[in-house]
Amino acid sequence: MFDYHLKTSKKRKQKVFNKILSKDIQNNDVVNIHCTGPKNVGDYYCGPHLYFDRLRGKKHSIFGFRSMKKSVTRRFEKQVVEKQLIIGGGGLLNIKTFKWQMQLFQKLAEKGKKVVVWGAGHNEINLDDYKQNKTYWNDLSKFGLVGTRDFSMPFEWVPCVSCLHPVFDKTYDEQHEVGLLFNTKSFKDKTFIDKFSHYPFSSNTTNLEEMIGFIGASRTLVTNSYHAMYWGILMGKRVVAIPATSKFLDFKYKVPIATFDDFEDHLKKTQVYNGVLEECREINLKFADKVFDYLDL
Repeated sequence: MFDYHLKTSKKRKQKVFNKILSKDIQNNDVVNIHCTGPKNVGDYYCGPHLYFDRLRGKKHSIFGFRSMKKSVTRRFEKQVVEKQLIIGGGGLLNIKTFKWQMQLFQKLAEKGKKVVVWGAGHNEINLDDYKQNKTYWNDLSKFGLVGTRDFSMPFEWVPCVSCLHPVFDKTYDEQHEVGLLFNTKSFKDKTFIDKFSHYPFSSNTTNLEEMIGFIGASRTLVTNSYHAMYWGILMGKRVVAIPATSKFLDFKYKVPIATFDDFEDHLKKTQVYNGVLEECREINLKFADKVFDYLDL
């Protein structure tokens, strides 16, 4: 049964892939494609469409490509065929979940589609593979304009656009020395959570205001959520990262890398970075000018 599911899934994706590439390429208007579902706070708020009036409401889920509902895939096909594309942000690169989609976007760019990558980054599950071979699975040079959130890669560094959210302009009172913020997978494991119940904790399954409020209340943040790490740095917090994938390893401002077994040994290695919020905002605003000029918006 499992093998049958894999075969039918691949066949369905190949059909959508080929159908889109068989159509005449158009470059009308624009659509921002990323993980638009609100269940993962970081994924949702990394879309540029949330921060610029010219992109307001012009979004589509990257998961539309692989839906089992024909009505969903047809909407995805129509958006991708007709419009200019802004891909990202989020961990869309070097991960099997989005391999088909990223290959499709590259093929479309090669055929003349205007495609922008904005704040996307690598998401390699095997950390050793990433450390030994720091390359992208896709040839991003084929895209019209590229800004990745990975600092050491050979493209313009454009950190996650979520830095533009006004929630970061608020002030927060620190209420605890160390706070733990778990990603979705860890938070579902109640036995695991109970192990750390003596610490204040939260997760990325709440909402943006609660996440930022919890980070703001923590002097030091320990997290295996990429966006929690990023937002903690933006807010001038001391951060310890527990990497679930390679995405934690290539932000410009480094934090101690630990595990849940030894993170307490790394708490004294943390530091505060000043001015990062302002820097990330300036970079995104300048990149937006390039994007709007390239797409003629």
